Amino acid sequence: MKILVALKRVVDYAVKIRVKSDKTGVETSNVKMSMNPFCEIALEEALRIRESGLASEVIAVSMGPTQCTETLRTGLAMGADRAVHVASDAVLYPLSVAKLLKALVEIEKPGLIILGKQAIDDDCNQTGQMVAGLLRWPQGTFASKVLLDKEKQVATVEREVDGGLETLSLDLPAVITTDLRLNQPRYATLPNIMKAKSKVIKKVTPEELNVEIKSDLEVVEVNEPPKRKAGVIVSSVDELIDKLKNEAHVL
Repeated sequence: MKILVALKRVVDYAVKIRVKSDKTGVETSNVKMSMNPFCEIALEEALRIRESGLASEVIAVSMGPTQCTETLRTGLAMGADRAVHVASDAVLYPLSVAKLLKALVEIEKPGLIILGKQAIDDDCNQTGQMVAGLLRWPQGTFASKVLLDKEKQVATVEREVDGGLETLSLDLPAVITTDLRLNQPRYATLPNIMKAKSKVIKKVTPEELNVEIKSDLEVVEVNEPPKRKAGVIVSSVDELIDKLKNEAHVL
C-alpha cells in the first residue's frame, strides 16, 4: 500500500509576521520558510505506518513555486521514499489543491492519504475534507491516534471533538488529517539530508494533470490586528463592574 502525504511550505512558526506595505499579503521575501508543522506530523505518521510493515511506500507531494523542492527534500531526509512537485506560481487555494491531489491519486493509486489538518499560514482546515469529497473516500479528521488493520483494510481513527474523543472505523482507501497530539516528528539526520540532495524530485504541472487553477476568491486587503490597549488596575469591584458595563460594554 502507498501513502500519499502533502507537505506545504509556509513561513516558519517562529518568525514574526509582517504585512506588505501595499497590504496585498504578508512579507515572504528574505523570510525563513519551513514545512508546515501539521504536515510534519502527517509525514511522521506515514513513516511510522511504513516502518511497521503496513505500507510499502511514502510519497511526499508539495505544490507551488520552485522553492517547494526545499520542503520536499526535508521530507525525503525525514524518510519519504519519493517526492512529487506540482509546479505552479499561481496562488493555490484549498479547492485547487484538493483537485490536484485528486489527479495525483488517480496516477499513484495510494491506499491512504494523510494530511495536516490545517496550515499555519491561512488556517483554512479545508483541504483534507475537500479531497475526501472529490474522491468519495471516507475521512477521519483531527486524528490523535491511527491504527491500521491490513487484513481487513480498515483504519481506526481516534479524533478529538468538543465532547472528548470519538473513534471512527474507515474502510481503506481513506483520507486522514492529523492533529498536534498524534506524534512527535523526527529530526532529519545529517547523512539523510545529504542523501536527499541527490534524490530526483518528479516535477509535474497542473496542465499535465488536466487541472485548471482558478478561484473566485480575491484578497481585498491584509491588515495587522489592532494593538491591544494596556491594562488598568481598578481599586474596587464597583469600579470594575462600571468599566465592564460602560467602557467594554460586555455587561
